[in-house]
Amino acid sequence: MSGRYDDILATIGRTPVVRIRHLAPPEVAVYAKLEARNPMGSVKDRLALGIIEDAERRGTLRPGQTVIEATSGNTGIGLAMVCAVKGYPLVVTMAENFSVERRRMMRFLGAKVVLTPAALKGSGMLAKAVELAQAHGWFLCRQFENEANAEIHSRTTAQEILADFAGDRLDYWVTGYGTGGTLKGVSRVLKAQRPDTRIVVCEPDNSPILGSGVPQPRRADGAPAESHPAFRPHLMQGWSPDFIPKLTQDAIDAHGIDRVLPINGNDALRLSRELARREGIFTGISGGATFAGALQVAAEAAPGSVLLCMLPDTGERYLSTPLFEDISSDMGEEEWAISRSTPGARFDIPTPAPTPAPAAAPSTEPEVAPEVAAFVEQVLADSNQPLVLFALEWCEFCWSVRKLFARCGIPYRSIDLDSAQYQQGDRGGQIRALLRGRTGSRTIPQVFVGGEFIGGCSETFDAFRDGRLQQLLKENGVRFDESVDVDPYTLLPGWLQPR
Repeated sequence: MSGRYDDILATIGRTPVVRIRHLAPPEVAVYAKLEARNPMGSVKDRLALGIIEDAERRGTLRPGQTVIEATSGNTGIGLAMVCAVKGYPLVVTMAENFSVERRRMMRFLGAKVVLTPAALKGSGMLAKAVELAQAHGWFLCRQFENEANAEIHSRTTAQEILADFAGDRLDYWVTGYGTGGTLKGVSRVLKAQRPDTRIVVCEPDNSPILGSGVPQPRRADGAPAESHPAFRPHLMQGWSPDFIPKLTQDAIDAHGIDRVLPINGNDALRLSRELARREGIFTGISGGATFAGALQVAAEAAPGSVLLCMLPDTGERYLSTPLFEDISSDMGEEEWAISRSTPGARFDIPTPAPTPAPAAAPSTEPEVAPEVAAFVEQVLADSNQPLVLFALEWCEFCWSVRKLFARCGIPYRSIDLDSAQYQQGDRGGQIRALLRGRTGSRTIPQVFVGGEFIGGCSETFDAFRDGRLQQLLKENGVRFDESVDVDPYTLLPGWLQPR
């Protein structure tokens, strides 16, 4: 997608359809619609925009009102983007077992994330959202029942599919379902305008809610009254909650589904990885699951058939899930072998000492101005802020010390010697020279408590481990969270930790 847009919301939709060349049988044309190309990386960006703008038009969402929704993550990320642009505070409820990447992304976008116990499943996070909305007067999106969810897919996703296959055959459309918005919104358009297209809906084989044929108990407003009896915990985050959403039921009642296909979780993992490694397409577990269903359909389809499947999001949402379980951040045997195939830059050979440079004139320390010396003395003598960190702004050792202080709620003053604030007149260089003369140490960071030099990163961590730092802080009246139990060395970046 190219062009100029007034804001990020104008880039939602118009996602590409890509032919699968290596994994599909050659006699069947298999295409995938890449919803990861939406600005926040998933199909749920469409839902978020549709629900919020519908509520604005209807007047059910007031300016500045807090928005709340229960989500497995992608809807919350989309809502966080839309609310950020439009100025609505956002609270999401989310079961604790969904991937941590999603909650961190939502918080990065400014949302508040309220976790609910995994044992309460999707129904628990949904009930919590309803409870909070009623208690605080917040706008509840109700993505599982809200017709605006399906409507935006009828107006955008379905129209894109019609345009992409105009004049060509489209024998099968394969999708999963979460809220049922994509399913209902697209299926009703295809049934009306492309009745020759068979609609295949995938669900986990160990949690066959649709395949069971058992009705979903509901309240009068269409919301689920309880978990569906056929639900079992499954791998595909974002797919198949523990109930049949009203929008999904609407598609069933309208005869919008031609086939329900059970998908094995191991197949979902395998095909997500194969899409990445053989097609260059990065999708999540639910995308791998939908593609597994597409391949099952393609294997049975007549030669010359054309099939489109939905890939709902990006694989980046799954870094902490089983999808990446076998993907190491360290080198494997083959990578070690490649490294050893040439002599340079290897971990298993000590780095040779550099050749001594020709003798040069001794370097001179910058002259320390009296006002700089007075500033350092004032900082170290300030009883209102006894803990002082002389640091570099983006040094990883310095940031590790900062993380320790933040974890324990320890207030401190940071003098960032390489920051713009200390560049004029080389104040930072003068302070470093003064510290070298005072402590005998040339390294940064340097930590002081009540004017007493503790040391650098390692010395500060050691002092925390044996309790000396905490005792010195208390003696200087510094209040902090003494209950925190953390090994400070785990706060170092991975490449700085022992191998």
